[in-house]
Amino acid sequence: MRSVTDRVRRVVIILAKAPVPGRVKTRLVPPATPDGAAEVAAAALLDTLDAARAVPDAAVLVALAGDPRDGVRADEVTAALAGTTVVPQGEGTLGERIAAAHEEAARRFPDAVSLQIGMDTPQVDAGLLAAAFDTIGAVDGPETLVAGALGLAVDGGWWALALRHPRGAAVVTPVPTSRDDTGERTLAVLRGGLSGEVRELPTLADVDTAADAAVVAELVPDGRFARAVRELLPVPERQAR
Repeated sequence: MRSVTDRVRRVVIILAKAPVPGRVKTRLVPPATPDGAAEVAAAALLDTLDAARAVPDAAVLVALAGDPRDGVRADEVTAALAGTTVVPQGEGTLGERIAAAHEEAARRFPDAVSLQIGMDTPQVDAGLLAAAFDTIGAVDGPETLVAGALGLAVDGGWWALALRHPRGAAVVTPVPTSRDDTGERTLAVLRGGLSGEVRELPTLADVDTAADAAVVAELVPDGRFARAVRELLPVPERQAR
């Protein structure tokens, strides 16, 4: 266990929703039921928390929307969150909530670089997240080092944002989300607004639709997410391709 006197140098930020039926992963309905979609979301969150908590020398901050006690797998989700710092996600646009989560990380962990992910890429593992941290170096390193890094998503969005100075996330606030050019627009504002190089992380598929879920489940067939997809999200073979 980390001593209270130790300096946290890395913080994984997870933007997440409590897996409450009817409020999460609604684009999976149909073919899933609202309860089934919430179960898939819970599995994705649990796998993501496992990956984040396994990153060496990193704290985990979860900016959470909703109350996990109202959702499915409540005991399991609550137990997994107990090993993290949980803060309310707050109101506003997605960009505003992203900036607020990074601001909270900077306030609580002033010596740390940040890496923000969501719960839509349950295929991530600790090695991938640690490599993203390595891309940006340390918060007190030379200013010539990389200022940030962005992981683009296959659908045109993005799945990860790494920053040497977490408060720099404010520059992404005005970028419109849920568009097929959101990722490229975000990359552009980071490169225009941060002082230093902004690199790209590996491109990943994220989970919005049933077809997305089938593709991602094949990447991590032994995880909770894949099991939930197989049991609760019937996807025709032709749709999964």
